[in-house]
Amino acid sequence: MKTLVTGGAGFIGSHLVDKLIKEGHRVVVIDNLSTGKKENLNPEADFYDLDICDFDKINPLFKDIDFVFHLAAVPRVPMSVEDPVGTSKSNILGTVNVFKAAIDARVKRVIFASSSAIYGEQKILPFKENMEPNPVSPYALQKLTGEQFAVLFTKLYKIPIISLRYFNVYGPRI
Repeated sequence: MKTLVTGGAGFIGSHLVDKLIKEGHRVVVIDNLSTGKKENLNPEADFYDLDICDFDKINPLFKDIDFVFHLAAVPRVPMSVEDPVGTSKSNILGTVNVFKAAIDARVKRVIFASSSAIYGEQKILPFKENMEPNPVSPYALQKLTGEQFAVLFTKLYKIPIISLRYFNVYGPRI
């Protein structure tokens, strides 16, 4: 299988790439290293130092890809408050670009890294998937927007796009 991972030099992405390679996948990594680290990259992966906002450059890399894990993002809530335009470009336009490239290449499935931040302030704990989103930061709204594009594109283009809402992640390489 050939798998593409955006954000593959980041904390979660680099561990995913290692696991995929260990399981026999050929892996393509797209990462602009804005938050990821070159030392996190598995040398067996095909690495491209590109920004997901540049559709024309990333689109050809999706050719013959079976699965896409879209983990690239500007993951900082404070940065999204300080620069909602810049972070929206990466977290919304970049996400749409990844989804569109996957659609064009007819990949089998896309996994999108969303965030538990979309729940915002809730009166009931623990959070449940069926809770109404209540984003309280641009980052949370950007991730929720990505989820909505995933739902829409799944309906329009018949490509399965699954959103995972990560909670507090921790471990080596963080």
